[in-house]
Amino acid sequence: MAARNHSALFVLVTIFIDAIGFGLIMPVLPQLLMTVGRIDLSHAIGIGAWMGLAMAVASFFSAPVLGNLSDAYGRRPVLLAALGCLALDYLLLAVAHTLPLIFIGRVLSGAFGGSYAPAMAAVADVSTPEDRAKTFGFVSAAFGIGFVLGPALGGLLGEMGPRAPFYAASAMAAINVLYGLIVFPETLTPERRRAFDWRRANPLGALKTARAAPGMIGVAVVLILWQIASLVYPLTWSFYAIAQLGWSPAMIGLSLAAVGVTIALSQIFLTGRAVKKFGERDAATIGLVVAICGFIAYAFVRETWQAFLAMGFIAMQSFVQPSLMAMLSRRATPETQGEVQGISSMALGIGSIVGPLVLTGPMAWFTGGGAPVYFPGAAFVVSAIFGAAALIVLRQLPRVQPV
Repeated sequence: MAARNHSALFVLVTIFIDAIGFGLIMPVLPQLLMTVGRIDLSHAIGIGAWMGLAMAVASFFSAPVLGNLSDAYGRRPVLLAALGCLALDYLLLAVAHTLPLIFIGRVLSGAFGGSYAPAMAAVADVSTPEDRAKTFGFVSAAFGIGFVLGPALGGLLGEMGPRAPFYAASAMAAINVLYGLIVFPETLTPERRRAFDWRRANPLGALKTARAAPGMIGVAVVLILWQIASLVYPLTWSFYAIAQLGWSPAMIGLSLAAVGVTIALSQIFLTGRAVKKFGERDAATIGLVVAICGFIAYAFVRETWQAFLAMGFIAMQSFVQPSLMAMLSRRATPETQGEVQGISSMALGIGSIVGPLVLTGPMAWFTGGGAPVYFPGAAFVVSAIFGAAALIVLRQLPRVQPV
């Protein structure tokens, strides 16, 4: 029991620190790009967008590799090695003095960020099928809290210079590695391991495992569609809040903090209860239905009080991803948990690649001078469509028994 608690706690801390590290650098990355590249803000935004896409692609390819490596050699060495490399990568970004070097550093951030797969596999190793959705909800809550604290802390450190948050992120990642070396036990017993196979450790090869279990491909498709839909908040919220509601930067920051706290509280106190009462499939269904209502609401709200009231929809949509992750885990054997969690990370990566292409374009068009009507909420309409598609696919999935 103690080993289980230490493993789950380490994963929670890892995800929390990863989220803080990611959020730390968000406020200062534009300034760093402008300073190093001697470019203006518009060019920095373009370069930052390409960096984000490159990160998503790197994570897409690294996730199944790290997941398969953890199935072969155990969760502990793979996870700790990835976290150690991430600490070095942040240090590289802190001292980089050319744009190509910063670009390489961000690509490496995406690759080592694939450690999410062995981390989730470790959670699956030490939790029962009935408790996995609840545990995944705690993990998502840790990410949400870290994502709220990260930008705030990064903004304060940024007053010391655009490189200070990178040093802080590197130090936090290194401390987490030391913490893991002390308290994190191996969660995958030798008899449950399997030989590493490059044919399975790539996005296309991983599909063979996904096809082996009924409904696994379907769950992955739902996860992709949901990822695209839910990205409307991090991708467009700041622009939407200005265009639709006329908010100041301070109000935008307050709203993001409120969203993060709402999601975290929901995942801690509601997700586990909802899954226990309704089951993973139906809990995800409830979350998707409520999320679609929230997307439609945000497409048409005009007042600040309406926007904050609509955050109630965001609270219940937090049922979706933990339930889907648990559904994937149920369809895996003990020997393939790492690989299957790699598939989930890969699905999220595909969504992260597609999301910016389908969400930001409509918003840009409907807030430009050539649009037939001024409609900043266009991206939320697109998200509602993808959410509805996810709901349709989800309801067609076969039920499975716990493994």
